[in-house]
Formats: sequence, C-alpha cells, structure tokens
Amino acid sequence: MSPAHRRNRASITDVARLAGVAVGTVSNVLNRPEIVGAAMRERVETAIAELSFVPSGVARQLRAGTITTVGAILLDIRNPFFTEVARGIEDRLALDDHTLMLASSDDDPSREAKYLRLFEEHGVVGVLVVPVSADQALLAQMHARGIRVVLLDAPSSVEGLSSVAVDDVAGGALAAEHLLGRGHRRLTFLNGPRSIRQCADRRAGVDRAVLAAGLDPAEVVREVTLASLDASGGDRAMRALLAEGDGVPPAAVFCVNDLAAVGVQRVLRLQGGTALLSRTAVVGYDDIDIASELAVPLTSVRQPTHEMGYRAAGLLLDLSDGAPAEHVVFQPELVVRASSEATG
Repeated sequence: MSPAHRRNRASITDVARLAGVAVGTVSNVLNRPEIVGAAMRERVETAIAELSFVPSGVARQLRAGTITTVGAILLDIRNPFFTEVARGIEDRLALDDHTLMLASSDDDPSREAKYLRLFEEHGVVGVLVVPVSADQALLAQMHARGIRVVLLDAPSSVEGLSSVAVDDVAGGALAAEHLLGRGHRRLTFLNGPRSIRQCADRRAGVDRAVLAAGLDPAEVVREVTLASLDASGGDRAMRALLAEGDGVPPAAVFCVNDLAAVGVQRVLRLQGGTALLSRTAVVGYDDIDIASELAVPLTSVRQPTHEMGYRAAGLLLDLSDGAPAEHVVFQPELVVRASSEATG
C-alpha cells in the first residue's frame, strides 16, 4: 500500500468528525449497535458510507485480545497439488471464521524464514508449514514462543509439533509394483533431489518394491534427477533420454510428480505422436485434476490433498497450551489409467 493510499483511507476519527459524535460512539455503532439510539446510529452509518470507511480487523483483534488469522507456507502455490492443499486449509478455517495468509517458499530456506518472521510479526494464531529442509530449528523456536505450528506434508523432528503427512515410501512402492506387475524389468525414475524428503522417500519405496520382487534395484532402477520439479523438468529429461536412445524412449517411467509426467508425455507426443506414447508406460504422483483429462489419461499415485490441508488446519485450531502433539499419516492410493498400459 502506498503512503498516499494510507493517507486517503478514512479513520474512525474521520467518521466521528463527520457525524459530529465521539469516537466512542462510532466504536459502539461498529461493535455494539444495539446500545446506540436509532437517530445517532443512522448519522454514524451515513458518515461511514460517505467516507467508505472500513474498520481495521487487526486493530479490532488486538482490542478484543483475539486473533483469527493463520499463516501457511507452501513450497509452490503454482503447483496444483499445493493449490488443493491450500483450499483444504481455507475450507477448514472458514468454519471458525478464520482467515488465511498464504506464501510460497520456493524451496528456499531464507524465503521460508522471512515469511515465518512476517507471520509472527503480524500476530497470527499459528502457522502451517511445508518445511524446506529437515532442520526445523526456527519452527521449534516459534513453538517455544507460544506460536502454534503444524507441519504439512512432512513428519515432525521437534517434540511438541503436530504434523500431517502422506506415507511416500508406500506411494513409491505402489508405483513400482504396478510397473513391475506390467512386466517391466527396467524402470526409469525421474526424481527430484534426495535432499527433499518426499523425493528420498519415494525412491526408498521404489527400492522396496523391487527388492520384494526378488530383483536388484541397482540393476532395475535408473534414477534421473530433474532440473526442476515441473513440466519443463520432465520435458528436458525426456528429450535427453530420447537423444540418448536414438529416439527410442524408456519402456517404463515413474515421475516424482504429475507435472513432470505432463512434460514427459508432451515430449513423447511431439516427437512421435500416439505411437511413441503407446511405447512408454508413464506413472505420475499426486493425481492432480488434469491427470484424468490428458490425451492419454495419467496413471498416478493419489494423495488426499484437500483432506491433508483440512486436517492440518483443524489440528492447528484445536491446539491449546499443553496439548499433546498429534501426527496424522495418510495412505496414498494408486489410480490406474491408460498411460501405464504399455508393456515395452
């Protein structure tokens, strides 16, 4: 907000001056209108309308000693997975007339720290955080200062912090089991950096499924680290694989998320149309809305995104001093569609 805009915004004093009443009378009209006479109330309401006066919610909360704002820091709100998580948070907060302040960390620890500080300075009820790293020291400090903290899409390493997560090891195993069950004995896993817990856990799940099938992960799984966890990352990785194979794609590809899988399918379609698409079994992760709408509908490991956000917000609102931490772990589900029908 610019300085000029702040100067032009009417204050409660401006309303009182225009209505010819005391500031306390305006406050009563706003907060306890039943104790103000009809004529006086009408004068104040007329002045409010003329000045386009909007009461300060922050000031009201401070006076009342109540705060109704919750902060949430997600990795990237552009990702449909996190968009749906945010909607779950918002839907739960709305039941208790709370509002949401939302930020993206972009997987940057300094950006995450900045928003944690800003949220605390603003005076939020608490924060919901998809942590950038395993180091949760800042969150532990906030918790010690009395700020409610709930971790999203991650387990807690700090005593007293509640968390909501999905079993990503199980999710990775579901994807690999499906491809192995289709007869594939070579799996290409387009993954993110192992420093990201979800990426490490999904790889662990792949290895678990391969070992359970009596095979050696070192011989079966080829892991390719994506330059970015989005469609462009999947696009670039598949172009490199096609170049390496003289135009022949890998027989089975598991992508760490659906956005990467979208990029993979796009390259296959552009390079060879439906013929090339039909030669490669592709599995994604997250089951975002567009997964079922693609030209070749995408097999994906579904996470209960809305429910995760909803449950995390509920945990935060239910927290009270001394309440024990609660850790909720959802189980993923494999949704089979046409993209994984290829058998190589």
